Amino acid sequence: MQKMITILGPTASGKTPLAAALAATLTSAGQPAEIISADSRQVYRRMDIGTGKDLKDYQVSTVNVPYHLIDICEPGTKYNLFLYQQDFFDAYNDIINRGKTPILCGGTGLYIEAVLKGYHLSPVPQNQVLRDSLEGKSLPELTEMLRELKQKNGSAMHNTTDVDSCQRAIRAIEIETYNQEHPMPLREIPPIESLIIGVNIDRDLRREKITRRLKARLEEGMVDEVQSLLSEGIPAEDLTYYGLEYKYVTEYVLGHLSYDEMFRQLEIAIHQFAKRQMTWFRGMERRGITIHWINGTLTMDEKIKQVLELLA
Repeated sequence: MQKMITILGPTASGKTPLAAALAATLTSAGQPAEIISADSRQVYRRMDIGTGKDLKDYQVSTVNVPYHLIDICEPGTKYNLFLYQQDFFDAYNDIINRGKTPILCGGTGLYIEAVLKGYHLSPVPQNQVLRDSLEGKSLPELTEMLRELKQKNGSAMHNTTDVDSCQRAIRAIEIETYNQEHPMPLREIPPIESLIIGVNIDRDLRREKITRRLKARLEEGMVDEVQSLLSEGIPAEDLTYYGLEYKYVTEYVLGHLSYDEMFRQLEIAIHQFAKRQMTWFRGMERRGITIHWINGTLTMDEKIKQVLELLA
């Protein structure tokens, strides 16, 4: 078995434990499998608690499941879709060439769709003139500009997860503007055939799990993690760029938010993010991608059984 398996779902749906358990099950059955992460923030070293790496998930009973595209670059750098697509294919080809089954797992819908459909991408340089002209514009203004550009370009390359800060919105506008002005050189990136499993979880249960997990991560030292990154000399605006936990905890560390304000605003932001993830996945289905949804509240054995039935 070498056809890729993709496991996707919103944050807190339990997709990583499922992917690891599936890889361990296949490996134990003589069909070794390895995981390729599809998470836009787990690529960064030392950003562990805030990105929810939970590396212990990859140790399943006696099987140590190999994983790829986690801890591959330094905090403060701007990893992007173009780089991810390159890194994905390096990992994918390596796994296939060794006769093993790749399991793509994550919640960054844009990254997943880009590799499944073989998006043709080009590196986009910074446009300082454009950036200067956008300086001072509000997030709603930038979001509307991006929406109009996407409409002109007929682009599906960004969604609202890309515009949760002005910095991200400006980068998204920069990319759309570049693609509008420059014919994109084709890069031979084939679409990937994959069985796609979606982990579905009831909204109320998802909200409960998000809140519980956020409390646990704060208790595990997420504030210390952010303080450590800042003490390394990583600019606060770079950490804020990564959004969600890093955005709000940085604001707390800098004294711009109280602890209670940070928790409340971050909790709301994660709930909104999970909703946007589901919106993206539903959009993938509308764009012709078949996702086999399974109930996230089933036992692990039941979930594995359903996936194996789909693979048969």
